[in-house]
Amino acid sequence: MKQTFYSNGKLLITGEYLVLDGAKAFALPTKLGQNLIIEKGANKEIIWTSYDADGSIWFEDSISFSDISSERNSESESVKSTLTAILHEAFELNPDFITHSKGYTITTELGFPKSWGLGTSSTLINNIAQWLKIDAFTLLKNSFGGSGYDIACAQNDTPILYHLEQGKPIVEKVIFNPIFAKNIYFVYLNKKQSSKNAIASYNTNKKNNLSRTIVLNDKTTFDVLKATTLQSFAAAIEKHEAEMSIILEMQTIKESLFPDFNGTIKSLGAWGGDFVMAVASENPIDYFKEKGFRTIIPYKDMIL
Repeated sequence: MKQTFYSNGKLLITGEYLVLDGAKAFALPTKLGQNLIIEKGANKEIIWTSYDADGSIWFEDSISFSDISSERNSESESVKSTLTAILHEAFELNPDFITHSKGYTITTELGFPKSWGLGTSSTLINNIAQWLKIDAFTLLKNSFGGSGYDIACAQNDTPILYHLEQGKPIVEKVIFNPIFAKNIYFVYLNKKQSSKNAIASYNTNKKNNLSRTIVLNDKTTFDVLKATTLQSFAAAIEKHEAEMSIILEMQTIKESLFPDFNGTIKSLGAWGGDFVMAVASENPIDYFKEKGFRTIIPYKDMIL
């Protein structure tokens, strides 16, 4: 019997990095996500095939049950070793899928290009957790690590406010349906940023007065959520960018790439890659295309 599981992708609008230390983050689940399809197999192994959004196969291999159940630590960071490590942590939480099975044929199907950084890993982890009826936040913590906001997006079909309280995820559904949504665009920067490397850099650079910084972040996050005009939304976004620029000791993305842009630009998630959010009173598509950025997605086409 075939089983299919689905999870939403994610975009982090505020609270990047700081969410790891308890700050409130505003995040949006995306219309694009990932499927996980489970079928019966044989030979005490998993035949795994992963498809990118264009239908091409980006990973294909077999993984033995013995490799999943054992605690072998591979020094490589190949797709296979990473996937095996996730499945091992899943096995630790629910061994029945190995001990009570002859094998599986598993397929994943991305609804967005893998390079976009909308949550290839988080959607996979949440799908595996759904399949095995285990806690996705625990599986994330035991495998990739991270704040878990992306798991919350995978599980919810509405905008969310997310934070960690004594290490536990707190998810609050919020309403965000601004009249200026038509003025918001998401632009892909033609390169995927490593979240793991970005987090390591943040941990090195974060300041001693972190509690004050978190208070500022939370106020700005609420200002973003409460904004009723394009101008107040843009002002709150610009304030957030300025605050993060100081913490990360990095130029804002507008300063470094788009200084002549007539509007506001916000880095999303890991600074320096993936998508940015552009806010403008006039349609900015031609501007970004002239700069060499051809993936420009209006808010209504990206967000649930």
